[in-house]
This record gives sequence, structure tokens and C-alpha cells, in this order.
Amino acid sequence: MKRYFIMLVAVALLFPFLTISPVFAAKKPKTILEYHHDVTGDGIPEKITVYGIPFKDNKDYYQEVWAEINVKGNPKVTINYEGGFEPKLEFADLNHDGVDDILYSSATGGSGGLYNYALHTVKDGKLYELPLPEPIDIESSFENNFQAIMKIQGIHNPIHLDLSSRKADYIRLGLYQKNGVLNEPTELMIDPIALFKIVKIKGKEGYGLKSYRQVSGAYHADGIGTVEVLSYFEDGKWNTIDVQWKPSS
Repeated sequence: MKRYFIMLVAVALLFPFLTISPVFAAKKPKTILEYHHDVTGDGIPEKITVYGIPFKDNKDYYQEVWAEINVKGNPKVTINYEGGFEPKLEFADLNHDGVDDILYSSATGGSGGLYNYALHTVKDGKLYELPLPEPIDIESSFENNFQAIMKIQGIHNPIHLDLSSRKADYIRLGLYQKNGVLNEPTELMIDPIALFKIVKIKGKEGYGLKSYRQVSGAYHADGIGTVEVLSYFEDGKWNTIDVQWKPSS
């Protein structure tokens, strides 16, 4: 590649009238989505265009994604995002300053059903990135007799789990002995936050975010349940409003 680049430079110097398109030239962006929404607070919907560059071997995956916002009387605002599948924008006033913010999401495509997220405000035409709620603390462990226990921040009592219906699988995998004795200390599989959902928070003004984290047993498809957390932005930070454990059906 280095030798090829040197040759291109030499040709350009000798024949400046030629147009050279090297194989590593930037790909042409694709328009993915277009929105019209007031995100500056001036009462006039701004045109928001989301662009992406598809991955050459998978046209449904965008290796680069960005949004361009036409702001009246100001330079165009550009927001760069992480790539992924099915990128989209959602609008809600999550920091409660009277102007809708921009929540970006795109699917990673992994087995865990995870999404990339970013939250921004463009109030008065000025771009700022806002934080997203941090994951709460969760401690977990398998116990003897095909049991497990979880301590979830925000839930007062430990969660006790009876996993005896899975004992044949756990014995086969070597997690337990046939008599129900745990072979070695092992934690449950706790995913990072998989997705955020914009929700109305009861007893609060406006909207917040609900996050979802999957908890699995010996392997990821061994789903045990989901930790759901309601968060509300107040006093410059995200506060946990409610935490729920939802066992898998």
C-alpha cells in the first residue's frame, strides 16, 4: 500500500490535470433518515438529516453515522455517532430545560440485543453532549443446590433464585456436581444496559429514561430475568426513581 501511495503521488506531480481515485478514497455517504423537529427552542422545526456509510460486506450495517442539523442563522451543527444497524433519533426534553433533546440509538447486532446510545442538546444552536444513566450495582452468585442470589442496588432485600429446573444442563456443563454442590464460585451473567426507553415518570414533570439489563445463568441464552430501572434527570444528574426485578416467564 505504501508503494502504491508513492506511485499515486508521483503521477499526480507529473500529470496534475488527471483525476485520481485511489481505492482508499472516502465512500459516498447515504441519507438514512430525515426529521423536522425543533431542537433549538426557537419554535421553528429544524431539518435534521442522518447520514451513514454502509459497511462494504453488509449494507445494513453503517460503519459511520452522523447527523447534520440546519440551524437558522447559525452554522450547520454536526453530531458524530457510533455505527450500527437501524440508526434512529428520538426527541424528548430529558434534561427539563424546555427544549427537546436528541436521543440516538443503533443496534450493535450482537447476540445480547445491545444498542449504542448518545444524548445531545442543541438548545440555542449550541451542541452539548448529555450523560446517560449509569448502570446500578448488581452482585450475584450461584449457590449450592442449584440456587442463586442477587443483591441489586435500589432493592432492599436480596433476590433468591431457584434454578433447579435447569440442573441437568448445569451438571452437563460442569457448573454443578450431581449432588447439587457448586464446583467453584461463579457469578451470574449480567449484561450492560441493553436499551433505553423514553417514558413519562409518574409524580415528576416530563420524561425520563427506563433502562433494561438482562441477567443470564450459565450462558447468555439461559435468560433468568431483567433488571428495569427508571431514571430522572434532576439537579444536573440522573437520579434513580425505581428499580424492578422481572423474572423470565
